[in-house]
Amino acid sequence: MKVDLFDFDLPPERIALRPAVPRDSARLLGVTPQALADHVMTDLPSLLQPGDLLVFNDTRVIPAQLEGMRGQARIGATLHKREGPRRWRAFIRNARKLREGEAIDFGADARAIASDRAADGSFALDFLGDEPVELLLDRVGRMPLPPYIAAKRPTDAQDADDYQTMFAREKGAVAAPTAALHFTTGLLTALADAGIAHTMLTLHVGAGTFLPVKATDTVDHAMHAEWGRISPETAAVLNETRARGGRIISVGTTSLRLIESAAGDDGVILPFEGDTAIFITPGYRFKGIDGLITNFHLPKSTLFMLVSALMGLEVMQATYAHAIESGYRFYSYGDSSLLLP
Repeated sequence: MKVDLFDFDLPPERIALRPAVPRDSARLLGVTPQALADHVMTDLPSLLQPGDLLVFNDTRVIPAQLEGMRGQARIGATLHKREGPRRWRAFIRNARKLREGEAIDFGADARAIASDRAADGSFALDFLGDEPVELLLDRVGRMPLPPYIAAKRPTDAQDADDYQTMFAREKGAVAAPTAALHFTTGLLTALADAGIAHTMLTLHVGAGTFLPVKATDTVDHAMHAEWGRISPETAAVLNETRARGGRIISVGTTSLRLIESAAGDDGVILPFEGDTAIFITPGYRFKGIDGLITNFHLPKSTLFMLVSALMGLEVMQATYAHAIESGYRFYSYGDSSLLLP
């Protein structure tokens, strides 16, 4: 499909620079093929059914934004995928000043050797020394806010909390699974009281999620791979939910993409551990999920293509037009939607 089909105009003032406070006060747009309905997140228990299962991503965002020096040249690095115990693939700012085999000094005894430049311009960074890389990043790294926020204000201490979900446990993401930012202990309790359970999987979201689609046709776009895991216990819970007539509601496109990567044509979800580069566009047949909670996405993005595959392009065009007209807040710190095809 032509990428331009997924374009739309978004007024800059619709881009949220901070999350709603409290988190579960964010607005929630209910979407079915027949209708749109305005809600808030605290309405969610009444919008789902007893026996439904919410699936959260328990990845934890690491301080993956680094600034360093290669000689007299300033180098910026955004880690986006772990490739080994001390090796990370990174997008590099000022990459023309960096060659394979050269060292970048990030300060505070954190240094890395650049190697293996890829076609997309990224480098592998091998961190020197014996200290765990996570400790190095805690000293020298910054929270990697999405570019559409970072371009409008600097990262600050508040983002260290704001850009983590309440489920964040497994370190490794460089972008938050933002649909889950709207959940609180109180909302989870209300959901449980309504007979709606939840479970966890892990997908370490990469910075590739923010890269623009440069191809003119979706068939020519290559997705960046991300590492994920669905444990045997979680797979069993997912399959048991379906077997007794419950619905699997993915909280975020990250959870959805991993479930669909693990689901067979018969709808059975298998345990999974490894990379996925699944690219979901209209025409895709969903096998493992029955609904999706997700924020509002960028024009011509792979995520807007995904929600259009789930609900239909015309439905999502109408949904986004309503959201813009009604003052919904967009992107990572913005409001949410409940998509039930």
